Amino acid sequence: MTEEYQIRVLPQVGYNEDNIKDYLAREKGIDQRTINQIRVLKRSVDARHRDIYVNLKVRIYINEFPQDEAYIKTEYQNVSDKPEVIVVGEGPSGLFASLRLIELGFRPIVLERGKDVRERKKDMAMITKMQTVDPDSNYCFGEGGAGAYSDGKLYTRSKKRGSVEKILNVFCQHGASTSILADAHPHIGTDKLPRVIENMRNRILECGGEVHFQTKMISLILERDKVIGVQAVEKSNFENRKREFYGPVILATGHSARDIYRYLADTKIEIEPKGIAVGVRLEHPSSLIDQIQYHNKNGKGKYLPTAEYSFVTQVMGRGVYSFCMCPGGFVIPSATGPEQIVTNGMSPANRGTQWSNSGMVVQINPEDVGGNDILRVMHYQEQLERDTWQQGNRKQTAPAQRMADFVNGRLSYDLPKSSYAPGLISSPLHFWMPSFITKRLQEAFRTFGKQAHGFLTNEAVMIASETRTSSPIRILRNPENLMHVRLQGLFPCGEGAGYAGGIVSAGIDGERCAEMAVAYLRQL
Repeated sequence: MTEEYQIRVLPQVGYNEDNIKDYLAREKGIDQRTINQIRVLKRSVDARHRDIYVNLKVRIYINEFPQDEAYIKTEYQNVSDKPEVIVVGEGPSGLFASLRLIELGFRPIVLERGKDVRERKKDMAMITKMQTVDPDSNYCFGEGGAGAYSDGKLYTRSKKRGSVEKILNVFCQHGASTSILADAHPHIGTDKLPRVIENMRNRILECGGEVHFQTKMISLILERDKVIGVQAVEKSNFENRKREFYGPVILATGHSARDIYRYLADTKIEIEPKGIAVGVRLEHPSSLIDQIQYHNKNGKGKYLPTAEYSFVTQVMGRGVYSFCMCPGGFVIPSATGPEQIVTNGMSPANRGTQWSNSGMVVQINPEDVGGNDILRVMHYQEQLERDTWQQGNRKQTAPAQRMADFVNGRLSYDLPKSSYAPGLISSPLHFWMPSFITKRLQEAFRTFGKQAHGFLTNEAVMIASETRTSSPIRILRNPENLMHVRLQGLFPCGEGAGYAGGIVSAGIDGERCAEMAVAYLRQL
């Protein structure tokens, strides 16, 4: 038989299966010899007070073994001879759209401007080694999209949009640890996620779909107000050639595909400016964050995970908040073209580095940016990235400042050791970054320092600039069928279209767009 229990235990119990078994046998009066297996269904850390506890929901199997998998398996069919749907972009929304199409009996044709997830690592290494950025293969572009090398965090507030559990189960089916089904803040890890993405791509190919790497969409193929395909440029070692692909289009190009935004604006395809958030990447020693969050000078100890944090406040009518917090991680160079510096963060699965980082960003609304240009928020991003590059000696060397020095308007004469591989250069961020941003960050940091004693410190370094928190554009679509407001057969999708904010919400939106594309094809 099986039994389920909700228990509240110390960390040394909550993160050790043998200790969980001992606890249940002792507290519930169960003969430990009859417990054949334990599944942790939910796990969260309660660190609100000095004594840290772990809340668990567990299922125990008494005198029997599980007859099912630890995750729910999706059945995929062969779609080699089925109707085709073009999926532009192989980030989270594109991958999940493709898999959902296969599940529903349709054939995805995936176009990815970058390289496969392994090959793109070589181009990412060149950013550090040679200070050069390949505009089609970097931390944002390539198989897996921006999510492939940014920690693999899998929590979202967008639960009303679709099934979070379905997304997590699909990840498990393709090689992710089943711990993501239990943990309150699940993540796969930058070092583990590439293999999972490869498995998802191989599933697409095994089922009869196509994946075309180094194939960049340059325009839509239109018949009046109907999208019937895309025109793309395919790169090879010998030549670039134009190709055409026909079918309805799921446009999932990610939040950094500025060439797509320019194309849409130039061709008068309906879009609108959207608010973003910009600021810096803030890096602390992970041991300090552990001490602060776990209220213990010894930090996390043997059993607790590397500590996370989340801060939010309002300053002068705009939100200021932490974004994409990476415990035990790295700060990475995420530019997608020349004359840019863009920072982001990522963590390996064990979250074991000596640093923890987070974006610290200020809300920017379209009305905060002057002019009527529909791309004005994107231009604001671009200008800040260009200014940062100039302050960084026109390389990927990032301008940086100690946190307390920034708050007090002082130059940092030296900088702490950092995970940012291209290197840092001391710079007065408080002086040259827009005052709209700096004054709000300074006030927010004072607030956060009061909320968490020790957080506002010169042991922390601010690295400029964090700009790619979300898309600066929304591609307008009908909320009922997710089709573009004017163009039939076009389904704007995911973060790049302005309808998602992270791996899980992008995956959910990808599945929904696939379902709507199928409904569209079935009524033709």
